[in-house]
Amino acid sequence: MSPTQFRDQIAQLSAQLAGRPLDAHLDDWLNAQHGVGSTTYEELKKSCQAGASEGWLCDREGGGIRYGRIFKPAPDIHGFSVDVVDMTDIAGPHHTHPNGEIDLIMPLDEGAQFDGRPAGWLVCPPGSAHRPTVTGGRALVLYLLPEGSITFTR
Repeated sequence: MSPTQFRDQIAQLSAQLAGRPLDAHLDDWLNAQHGVGSTTYEELKKSCQAGASEGWLCDREGGGIRYGRIFKPAPDIHGFSVDVVDMTDIAGPHHTHPNGEIDLIMPLDEGAQFDGRPAGWLVCPPGSAHRPTVTGGRALVLYLLPEGSITFTR
């Protein structure tokens, strides 16, 4: 696995997301079409695990969280930025999603959850805010942000 191959995976998925509202319907659709047990989920999880262990994902650390933006928004990935975090029983910094956020939750420890959700997809609508929290162990979380838009609370 390489960053170029990972970008290709993201481009294939983001082509299906482009122009869709970030809402509960998209959350349901992602979990039905690309959820746990699907080829998309398994391949993305494998890629994220490889990237984190090889150091090209989650290449920064702060406050007990490994994180990193691997791709800035670009036409080939349909205007999404791509970040991946590696968190173990911790809450991250509070922030707002002006354009929404699409999260892929990939527990590495059985029972780990992100914002109270198990493995799978979580779609946060435009204007939503949270303090991203992993409980019950360790998880990787992939974030797709339309236009890379995120506002951290001071």
